[in-house]
Amino acid sequence: MSLRETALFDAIEATWPAAALHSHGPWLVREGRGGGKRVSSVSAVRDWEPDDIPAAEAALAKLGQEPLFQLRHGEAALDAELAARGYDVIDPVDVLTCPVSTLTADLGRLDTIPSWPPLAVQAEIWASGGIGPARLAVMERATGPKTALMGRHRDRPIATGFIACHGPIAMLHALEVVPEARRQGIARKMMQGAANWAARQNAREIAVLVVRTNEAAQSLYRSLGMSPESHYFYRIKKGHA
Repeated sequence: MSLRETALFDAIEATWPAAALHSHGPWLVREGRGGGKRVSSVSAVRDWEPDDIPAAEAALAKLGQEPLFQLRHGEAALDAELAARGYDVIDPVDVLTCPVSTLTADLGRLDTIPSWPPLAVQAEIWASGGIGPARLAVMERATGPKTALMGRHRDRPIATGFIACHGPIAMLHALEVVPEARRQGIARKMMQGAANWAARQNAREIAVLVVRTNEAAQSLYRSLGMSPESHYFYRIKKGHA
């Protein structure tokens, strides 16, 4: 990977951290404790051999996790080896970024409210979208500047998102808008509120992770001036998806 991509992936790991990291030969094994694929997968951190793959599978099984590998740019050999072993591609993800200054905006004081720890109503909004306690625990583990942003409309909470900084990069995770408030420009306003907060932390750019097949989110973020800088995907063993 390029230095640029390395910086982005360092920010991803820091702002959405695993519960623990384990080294097994050439593999980095993330212990997720229910926090989702990003914190429950294996990555290659140095040269590997095909005979090393069972050790990664065993390490995941010991943690009670599925056989799941995260692959990034330049890992064609590992991709091919896993495919030959019966691993299917799942959830290709784009890393989209733009300068913070592109999204900063003059918002009403109560349009987007930063709060840490999250308020109970934010946890309720996340829960309605399937983001439960295990993912809230991921947010709690992030050690850099962070906040839970609450979006309001007509005097009631209708959106929430988690944003954290790693160096000059601010990353927004877990953006959730209640169903009845969607397609009203709320997500755009949340991104602007996130950029305003990031600017106060002296971050220079803002990033989001978007599943490639999520056409609505892809369209939204690109309309905001965000563009893909990198990507990754997973391979999971057949029978475990």
